[in-house]
Amino acid sequence: MAQQRTKEIFLIIIGSLLFAVGINYFAIPYRLSEGGVIGITVITYYLFEWSPGVVNLIINAILLVIGYKFFDRKTMIYTVLGIIFSSLFLFITEDVGHQLNGDTLLAALFSGVFVGLGLGLMFRAGGTSGGSAILARLANQYLGWSLGKGVLIIDIVVIAGSVFIIGQEKAMYTLVAVFLGSKVIDYVIEGLNSRTAVTIISERSEEIRQFILSKMSRGVTILEGRGGYSQDQKEVLYIVINQQELVQLKQTVSSVDEQAFVVVHEVRDVLGSSFSVQ
Repeated sequence: MAQQRTKEIFLIIIGSLLFAVGINYFAIPYRLSEGGVIGITVITYYLFEWSPGVVNLIINAILLVIGYKFFDRKTMIYTVLGIIFSSLFLFITEDVGHQLNGDTLLAALFSGVFVGLGLGLMFRAGGTSGGSAILARLANQYLGWSLGKGVLIIDIVVIAGSVFIIGQEKAMYTLVAVFLGSKVIDYVIEGLNSRTAVTIISERSEEIRQFILSKMSRGVTILEGRGGYSQDQKEVLYIVINQQELVQLKQTVSSVDEQAFVVVHEVRDVLGSSFSVQ
């Protein structure tokens, strides 16, 4: 337990550092903004030259007082750590950035990657970045919005407001950074071990199962199903494979049973010590 807690705190610290680098090294030198609370801190920096680290700490402290009851004890502690370390690193790395080659699009892309990695690590550790997460929970409680909808609307409102400070073009670059960052967060949280799951319903499921076991050397799960209209009992085959094997499997299923019903869907992460897909 102690080792796991140490690992989680380490992820929060590293995530906070990456987050700060994304803001101070890539976003601010190119006069880009961000969504949520950090976007507000960046705008106040442009307007009044207030320290992003200090402003981030103050705003999030106020939001924590308002929304603390929406977090469990562990999440609350890790959120406080995330806010403290991200604010600290924002303060330490302030003014370290400089324009590399004037390529604003490249800066937006790297800002999105670093911010996404940082927030993703904090979320994966079990904490939050504060800010938008707290506001989204308040919107969920009092307005009935989903958390995803709440975060998205807050980000859009902040970025839209920043147009009057950074201009329309930089705001559009900011949208690129925020979109990319959200995708990076998803990959960090859900894992990069992307695989393909295939569900097969066929009258000749035994032949298909034997091919999967003998020719592809893959395990397969047999589920018991029943036709919704016919009420006939059916075997449902479920298998997780990599992309390279998908073509081979589809061709084989088609050759064995042209009437087979096949569903292919992406699997972000595969867990389990006894399960391995090369």
